[in-house]
Amino acid sequence: MKKFKINVNGKSYDVEVEEVGGVAPISSAPPSPAPTVKKEPAAAPQQVEQKPVQPATPAPAGSTVVAAPMPGNILSVSVKVGDSVTKGQVLVILEAMKMENEIMAPDNGTVVAVNVSQGVSVNTGDALVSLG
Repeated sequence: MKKFKINVNGKSYDVEVEEVGGVAPISSAPPSPAPTVKKEPAAAPQQVEQKPVQPATPAPAGSTVVAAPMPGNILSVSVKVGDSVTKGQVLVILEAMKMENEIMAPDNGTVVAVNVSQGVSVNTGDALVSLG
């Protein structure tokens, strides 16, 4: 066994650690008392305001659906229904893992449906915008 001195929140503890897979020698020293943890009452949970999720608008037949490539939050929507877009134009900014991802139009077209708004959370595969 190996002996260590550990400091936790300013209080010092003597501990012994046994190696796994090795033969542990028998120690004649009495074991150190286990540290006690003082628990404080938990704070009341705070209410988090949820923004309403827009109902998914069915994409018209023959339209191209631009889906979320990953889960995240919508930071901004750059287009509205009726807008004409070109291939590579930014449609939506999606924040995922503290990074801003530009979701771009795959082809030229016209926006026929916008299924998200700023502040909404989306999952992978959720429809963001439909192009006709």
